[in-house]
Amino acid sequence: MNTPTLMIQGTTSDAGKSTLVAGLCRVLHRKGISVVPFKPQNMALNSAVTIDGGEIGRAQAVQAQASGLEPHTDMNPVLIKPSTDTNAQIIIHGQACKNMDAADYHLYKTTAMPAVLESYHRLCEKYDIVLVEGAGSPAEINLRDRDIANMGFAEAVDCPVLIIADIDKGGVFAHLTGTLDLLSESEQNRVNGFIINRFRGDISLLEPGLEWLEDKTNKKVFGTLPYLHQFHLEAEDAINADNICESNRPLNIVIPVLPRLSNHTDFDPLRLHPQVNCQFIDANKELPACDLIILPGSKNVRDDLDYLIQYKWHEKIKRHLRYGGKVMGICGGFQMLGKMIHDPDGIESTSGSSEGFGLFDLETTLTEEKQLVNVSGKLLISDSTVSGYEIHAGLTTGPDLARPAIKLGDRVDGAISDDKQIIGIYLHGLFEQTESCQSLLHWAGLETVEAVDYYARRENDINRLADAIEAHIDIDSICSLLDIALNKTVTHA
Repeated sequence: MNTPTLMIQGTTSDAGKSTLVAGLCRVLHRKGISVVPFKPQNMALNSAVTIDGGEIGRAQAVQAQASGLEPHTDMNPVLIKPSTDTNAQIIIHGQACKNMDAADYHLYKTTAMPAVLESYHRLCEKYDIVLVEGAGSPAEINLRDRDIANMGFAEAVDCPVLIIADIDKGGVFAHLTGTLDLLSESEQNRVNGFIINRFRGDISLLEPGLEWLEDKTNKKVFGTLPYLHQFHLEAEDAINADNICESNRPLNIVIPVLPRLSNHTDFDPLRLHPQVNCQFIDANKELPACDLIILPGSKNVRDDLDYLIQYKWHEKIKRHLRYGGKVMGICGGFQMLGKMIHDPDGIESTSGSSEGFGLFDLETTLTEEKQLVNVSGKLLISDSTVSGYEIHAGLTTGPDLARPAIKLGDRVDGAISDDKQIIGIYLHGLFEQTESCQSLLHWAGLETVEAVDYYARRENDINRLADAIEAHIDIDSICSLLDIALNKTVTHA
């Protein structure tokens, strides 16, 4: 018999699946239960480097933190990273496997499913409970054949399912009943009930609807989660528009939104910093007055570079520098700051070369082998401690590497311009550590920088979420589904 397993599926993307799994992981972890998150298939450009040297979706890394665990590739055995509207890099067990279009990947799912089950069974051997997150919606009937992300997985391992819907979007009862109606009979029987997310208002006004839903579907409503104001949890993929910055803050940072922008969670600490107005702007809009421009990571760096040049960002950046502004490039953004980017083997798109912004005397050649590593070291503009992770396919060479940005043990990374107005770096996550964030904000123009502990903020919000779940969700019934008692002791080492 498999380890007790519960799957959370959603009526739509962004219904709250990732959030609910993270919160339930923390609830069970606080009660002394050995719990592990699992997502069979994830499509996201926000990823994290794992303890075993692979990459998984960022949401599973946060869920691991909620469970008191280090991220591991078994938590997300299949990761899909889109490079165009029709093609994506397929990552199996943390390592890039191949690039495929949507039709080819649909056929490949029968090959991917054994990898999914292999990871799942390894987790079952180590932990008391597996909490599974679905992808998108199980009602995407065009994807039911060969499904490994939702009901296809649930049926394969014979686990119960709860469906969550976001009432803040409107139409929550239509979402839930419509989703259930589009499932097969066996899938409908697998659904044990519903959870409603992000409710604000008088719960008594919602209760008649909840009673109707239970009568209509013969399924239990396990609870209604309230809308948590000022709540922050890293987004699985899409940029979280809820973090609205305030224009009266002293430091202004602008980040252009790229078609294949990756790891935008790098900038969550900036968006939450009380002294920083950090804006994502459409590349086709005018560049507002700012102190710092950050070019972010990209899953298709040459195409995203062409996109920026189309809207004259090469001119905008040079004008910004003439007026004394600062520029920073991270990962793909760092590659764009050099003279040339070569992709002779068509790693990300069509083979060829692109001329960069020419702000560093550097060239980058994309390669099949991807750098995946967690690192720590010193930020050389201030000798402050820095840590983060590298996820990139590319070898950068050139004389400007003689002025590195970071020392990482016995090697260095990145570059700093002669006038110190420009920094390029491969390291993701460098704003999460208080000391390096302070140093970079001081370099960008803040005289006195407040110390903000981003990790503590994330911990606090995970605990806020867990508190809300314990207050508003029927945890006893969820534990009954899992056939566990709240006083259970850990049985796995």
